[in-house]
Amino acid sequence: MMDKDILELRHRLHANPDLSNHEDKTAAIIKDFIASFRPTEIIEGIGGCGLAAVYRFSEKGPTITLRCELDALPIKESNSFAHKSTKTGVSHKCGHDGHMAIVASIAKWLNQNPLKNGTVILLFQPAEETGEGAKRIIEDEKFNNLNTDFVFALHNIPKKPKHHIIIPKKGFSAEVLSVIIKLQGKESHASEPENGINPSLGISKIIHQLSSFNIVEPSDTNFAILTPVHINMGQKSYGISPAHGELHYTLRTWNTATMDKLKANLEHVVQTICRQHLLQYDLEWLEHFPASEVDKSCNAIVKKAAIVNGFTFEDKNTPFKFGEDFGWFSKTYKSAMFGVGAGMSTPALHNADYDFPDNLLATGFSMFKSIILNILEKK
Repeated sequence: MMDKDILELRHRLHANPDLSNHEDKTAAIIKDFIASFRPTEIIEGIGGCGLAAVYRFSEKGPTITLRCELDALPIKESNSFAHKSTKTGVSHKCGHDGHMAIVASIAKWLNQNPLKNGTVILLFQPAEETGEGAKRIIEDEKFNNLNTDFVFALHNIPKKPKHHIIIPKKGFSAEVLSVIIKLQGKESHASEPENGINPSLGISKIIHQLSSFNIVEPSDTNFAILTPVHINMGQKSYGISPAHGELHYTLRTWNTATMDKLKANLEHVVQTICRQHLLQYDLEWLEHFPASEVDKSCNAIVKKAAIVNGFTFEDKNTPFKFGEDFGWFSKTYKSAMFGVGAGMSTPALHNADYDFPDNLLATGFSMFKSIILNILEKK
């Protein structure tokens, strides 16, 4: 069972969420909590609002980073429990409050049970939900100077049995990229559309053509999902044939190479159709989540931790379809991210009624503790 103070920390974090790039108060809560467990050093302002608690031990050894996320989502919470969000329209609906509490519990353990060798970095990363934070972290000298050898992270997974460990063999999560397709024609009176350039037909053709690129079978190496998430054209003025239109998409693949091909194909479709319909266009790419790859040796360490703790586990053949900016770490460091089952009846991630299951706190702590010992006790 997890310590009462860790449980209270989780509830406090849940009640006081911060959106991406505005996590100052969340970082302050973490700093105040961890300071009592005497880290060697606390480094603030990493990659924005990021925070690292560093534990260095007397003898040389590997450096291990445990990463979690600070930010919440712009979702109004529908729960009514005592620790519900105090901020209207902002709430922890991805479990980052639980992830932070788990990593913070390692600080308490390290303070009470100092190790003989190596370094452990507890990293609290900003702006995961927007795909910005991890990239800024790995570009920040304050993190680079720590010279980490390994980076590990976990994510709770609803609709999987509680405490079940999921170890993806080919990567934790998909490559995800979003795009805004902006189209510009020419306005005219609605009674004389022939005197203008209305983008509606071009929009419909783009949507139809892009749908042909979907390959939804996860086992297919060319797996690709193109999801239209927003369409905007004209205004509610019935005397005007509009000139401007927008299409917003998210694109998902299993790897960067497939994403690059998909981007090129999308650009070709937009260019061709806009030329046919005399439309100008612009593409704005945003919210890039690189595929979260895994190091085989790190996956083996995760599996050993599951076995040591008596947790059931599975080797997942395909990544999860959602985006996770942990992929920026996996491009640079030996790393692995694994899933922890959150329960079959737990609401799905990003749902208004989601809440991180408290009894996963001890599971995550046990996994991270064993991962640390598995690496540092080899010396």
